[in-house]
Amino acid sequence: MAKTVWVFPGQGSQAQNMGLDLLDRPGVRDTFDRAAAILGWSVQDRISGDETDLSQTIYTQPCLYTVECILVDLLKATGDAPDFVAGHSLGEYVALYAAGAIDFETGLRLVKRRGELMQQAEGGQMMAMMKFDRDQLEAAIAATDGVVLANDNSPLQAVISGTPEAVEAIAASVKSRRAIKLNVSGAFHSPLMEPASQDFATVLATVQFNDATIPVMSNVDPSPETAAAALHDRLSRQMTGSVRWREISLSLPDLGVDRVVEVGPGQVLTGLIGRTVSDLELVNIQGADDLTSVTV
Repeated sequence: MAKTVWVFPGQGSQAQNMGLDLLDRPGVRDTFDRAAAILGWSVQDRISGDETDLSQTIYTQPCLYTVECILVDLLKATGDAPDFVAGHSLGEYVALYAAGAIDFETGLRLVKRRGELMQQAEGGQMMAMMKFDRDQLEAAIAATDGVVLANDNSPLQAVISGTPEAVEAIAASVKSRRAIKLNVSGAFHSPLMEPASQDFATVLATVQFNDATIPVMSNVDPSPETAAAALHDRLSRQMTGSVRWREISLSLPDLGVDRVVEVGPGQVLTGLIGRTVSDLELVNIQGADDLTSVTV
């Protein structure tokens, strides 16, 4: 039987006014109010305000999480549910919410602290590489201290992360069509995030997960999982571990998945998956029009 996966985008997919067209839907205003009570500031105001503010990690991550969770609630209200879920970096928190491993408030408190710690990170750099020689890239990373493959997004797109010197050296030595320095404060998804990861671990240790009702494919381990302890452990390793999105994409046909629904702003994940695996139906649910016009 054909199966569906819901996927949730992370930082970089945010957009001004995202989710505001959903305000007249049942429960949406209440969710925004619950978010404000936890954050101490209004998600609605940040989304409708200055784009520069929204792009700050401390605001981007809670705003994306809140809007994507609202879309999950509205989709589930139709009686629909996916067979699998997966999220890219921040999006993994929404996947855990969609799967019932955490509740909305717990996830938002974790995301709030995660964003604060990542905003404070300094001294690292990230570089996106397009249409690169994979063998050459992997060999160069193995031979260079201070740099890792942070996001393995697709066969032709990856992000390296580490010290500025090491990242620049890789970009200069590996043949690629284009290399773009990312506008981030630190070397996310690399060992340089270990101090932030340790601080976050003290918060995560106080949180108890539920067994998931829907299998979750995690960033650090793409195999579908429902056990609470395993999902908790995977999330604890996410801040310093690589995002193995290419592997998640490649696993979908073997899992019987033929439909991918990206829940959240933009079309980044359906784009990556579509360039990695052929013959999948790709659907995007970004707002009210999509909820109305697409049978999910």
